Amino acid sequence: MPTDKKLIIIGLDCAPPEFVFDKFKDDMPNVARLIDTGVYGPLESSIPAITVPAWMSMMTSKDPGQLGFYGFRNRKNYTYDEMFYATSNVIRDKTAWEYLGDAGLKSIVVGVPPSFPVRPVEGAMLGCFLTPDSDSDYAYPKELKAEIEKNVGTYIVDVKDFRTDDKDYLRDQIWRLTENRFETVEYLAKNKDWDFLMFVEMGPDRLHHGFWKYFDESQVNYEPNSEYADVIPNYYKYVDVLIGELLDEVGAGATVIVVSDHGAKPMAGGFCFNDWLVQNGYLALNTEVPSSPGKLTNDMIDWGKTKVWGSGGYYGRLFINVVGREPNGVIAKEDYEEFRGELIAELEATTDEHGDNIGTKAFRPEEIYKATNNIPPDLLVYFGDLDWRSIGSIGNPTLWTHENDTGPDDANHAQFGIYIASDGTGKGEQREGLHLMDVAPTVLAHFGLKPQGDMLGKVIG
Repeated sequence: MPTDKKLIIIGLDCAPPEFVFDKFKDDMPNVARLIDTGVYGPLESSIPAITVPAWMSMMTSKDPGQLGFYGFRNRKNYTYDEMFYATSNVIRDKTAWEYLGDAGLKSIVVGVPPSFPVRPVEGAMLGCFLTPDSDSDYAYPKELKAEIEKNVGTYIVDVKDFRTDDKDYLRDQIWRLTENRFETVEYLAKNKDWDFLMFVEMGPDRLHHGFWKYFDESQVNYEPNSEYADVIPNYYKYVDVLIGELLDEVGAGATVIVVSDHGAKPMAGGFCFNDWLVQNGYLALNTEVPSSPGKLTNDMIDWGKTKVWGSGGYYGRLFINVVGREPNGVIAKEDYEEFRGELIAELEATTDEHGDNIGTKAFRPEEIYKATNNIPPDLLVYFGDLDWRSIGSIGNPTLWTHENDTGPDDANHAQFGIYIASDGTGKGEQREGLHLMDVAPTVLAHFGLKPQGDMLGKVIG
């Protein structure tokens, strides 16, 4: 089924609608042209709103529960310490480009998480940021790696050590990563047959986490008059130039979609999840609480007295120690639902250091997913509706911190990313109610294929 209806998806990880549609639009003429000649709107992310699983939820039109992974690290079984990582090896659902391949259409897929190890595709694939390094076998077909290195140079998979106080290094590496990604994509688009081209650029995500406090006066640690104040706006200008150059070179006649997996917002602070559980009698230690913040390890926990434990990150994951399910369960199965409801009420009553409710949301997985494959958390927690990060360390002086426990970080994720689609003939129509699971069925419909019946999303017309 060869076609001349080419489709390009440009993925900008973590790009927020407030930046692209409003604050920076006038400085992004190429993206502005796509907005003004297409349809656009905020794109609701998955719960959780994080890179893994959001991009794969987008391209399979399945929710994280159906996919069976709820973040990068997931419980392997009901023991306390065995985890699995959400690499491409755990994906069981077909992606949009696999359906296109079944129809005889060729795809180029670059950096769409999780895509390492790379898997066979009708066309070409390069691995995502989970690729260990450029020495890895990051390309399909395998010989494509040597071709990339000969004609483009070393393929950069991510910014190494992006949680750093060396902001000159970070800025330079983000620019280098982004330039390399666009050069690589342009080479492939010029030299390979394709109907569908999709790539994800991680630069915006690394940028927001590293430079937000220099740009946004509302950020709790805002540093006025910084030499880094223009790094974020300058990056968006730079990306717009690269998008324009790419489309000038390979975009003739193609429909273009620009999309992000979630947005970003200033991080108000971190809520010390495990310290809160200790203070409220849910988490028992077999040692004294450390006198200074440190990592909570499983050997520190008295499992026979622990009702609940949690993990940190942009969102919190809460696990209940259930009799007959976990090895040293404490909460009886018949008390599980009542106990979980009490936890939700207490979590949603959490406050900041001034006693003001922060608007925490706690989600039961079975209520937000069509299925709950593998082992979901018992609750997924958005502290302050993602204004606050979940701090997983133990021994913090208070329940609230304005620093990240895993390295410098100024931003948290937000629930809405961006969607822009243009074939050059539209009128800049803004749409509401878009969800990232709508993207895969929209891709199939573009090529005249019926969306699969078990896809959860709808076609964006």
